Amino acid sequence: MDLAKLADRLYPDISTLPEDMEKRYPKRNLPADAKVTRFAPSPTGFVHFGSLLPTRVSERLAHQSGGIMFLRIEDTDSKRYVEGAVENMIKTYDYYNIKFDEGATIDGDVGDYGPYRQSERKEIYQTYAKQLIREGKAYPCFCTAEELDEMRAQQEAAGEDPGYYGKWAKWRDASDTEIEAALENGIPFALRFRSEGDPSRKIKFTDLVKGEVTVSENFIDHVILKSDGIPTYHFAHAVDDQLMGTTHVVRGEEWLPSLPFHIQLFKALGFRLPKYLHISQLMKLEDGNKKKLSKRDNEAAVSYFTEKGYSYEAVVEYIMTLLNSNYEEWRAANPDKSYTEFPFSVKKMSPSGCLFDEDKLNDVSRNVVSRMTADKVYDDVTEWAEHFDPELYSCLTADKEKAKRIFSIGRGGKKPRKDITIWEDVKDYVSLFYDNLFKVIDPWPDEFSKSDIKAALEGFIKSYDPADDQSAWFDKVKAVSAELGFAPEMKLYRSEPEKYKGSVADISMFIRLAVTGRMNSPDLYEIMSIIGAETVKARISAAVDSL
Repeated sequence: MDLAKLADRLYPDISTLPEDMEKRYPKRNLPADAKVTRFAPSPTGFVHFGSLLPTRVSERLAHQSGGIMFLRIEDTDSKRYVEGAVENMIKTYDYYNIKFDEGATIDGDVGDYGPYRQSERKEIYQTYAKQLIREGKAYPCFCTAEELDEMRAQQEAAGEDPGYYGKWAKWRDASDTEIEAALENGIPFALRFRSEGDPSRKIKFTDLVKGEVTVSENFIDHVILKSDGIPTYHFAHAVDDQLMGTTHVVRGEEWLPSLPFHIQLFKALGFRLPKYLHISQLMKLEDGNKKKLSKRDNEAAVSYFTEKGYSYEAVVEYIMTLLNSNYEEWRAANPDKSYTEFPFSVKKMSPSGCLFDEDKLNDVSRNVVSRMTADKVYDDVTEWAEHFDPELYSCLTADKEKAKRIFSIGRGGKKPRKDITIWEDVKDYVSLFYDNLFKVIDPWPDEFSKSDIKAALEGFIKSYDPADDQSAWFDKVKAVSAELGFAPEMKLYRSEPEKYKGSVADISMFIRLAVTGRMNSPDLYEIMSIIGAETVKARISAAVDSL
């Protein structure tokens, strides 16, 4: 068989050679230890939370080494393509601070190694496929879908391995006459890789996360170009990673079964195999058992965290705790440093995977938000609220300075308040500052008489002066306490509690309940200062009337 003639017959429009592509995409000029990584999603419309792990690993490997991270869109499967999915993915990863140095963007491509959308690289793939035909490493297969289905049924019935191989590969050794007849009759063909693998032979492979992995050789003649001339993922990623200079591939462990075929492909193409890091799938506990975080779980979608208002900083922090076992220890010692200063190491990654824990994420988020400035909280909350809570957005933007004063309460210092976990919490947190959001949450305590509560509120409002500083304000609270038989000092109450109806803390609690509608709140003096004397008096009067 004249293989060069066959190659021209199958792909007559391709005149380029692999060396032409190598010239078009020269090796990157980077430092010796620089890593080139990529994120290569399919535009299916669903961005999985678990994808934030490999993207962060890829980002850290590249940027920590002075290398490059690029975004490649693997859109060769038209059946799975979802309109607008690429734009959604790009916006999502940008929000979570995954920064690509080159690749696909909403407005097109950026970088010298594009196109970064596989659907636009057809000529490149066919160039390499044609070379494989010339070398006898690929051949056309004219099997119909029905024939392949029948073959699989026969294999299942006979208890044999499924796939196109050996006696089942009817076109593997077809004659020139048979191939020419099929082409003359216009029968569509797919191009298959001619595997020389033997399932009895083993391959030892070192994965940077899993360690040494032993797998059987691939013996299946997989399709590398479909009947429309578009490549399968397997072939496209090999060609692209070679031409784009990828040094490290970070992907889910579900790709491990494909590894033997990928090793074969790189070898057949004469490419250097990149280093692989296969990450275990994210798990969650359900009824005491571990299960994969699947699309059916709310928290599997990145959009879930965006809608609830997790700051990207909190999610990044949490992801880093999942990826490196020593990150929390480093953070405790370096509370003010950026995560980018952490010495990320693949050696600290767990080969068995990570367990998603929303309680842990919330704990991390509270700590992150507590360290933010009031300006930062305001900017992030209003950006979120504009999309997800118009009523809150209106409140916060109607008086920007008031909102910032609210977020300033208890912020800063060694022990900042931790009232806010996610932006979804903010509406409840700030509701006591806005009349249109205000609501009474907690009831009056049963252990005190309503007459004492009423007298305390009336006594306080008589002496209340918004011009008082905090010391003078509290002196008046203590005076009301003493007048009503409550201990004006906590030490007095602790030493002889039987002498008093209660303490100054109880009087403060009555005022807090009247002004805020809740037992627990930030600093009461600050609250009253922000909402103003008119609102304070109106709420206390309303509370007195309710008793």
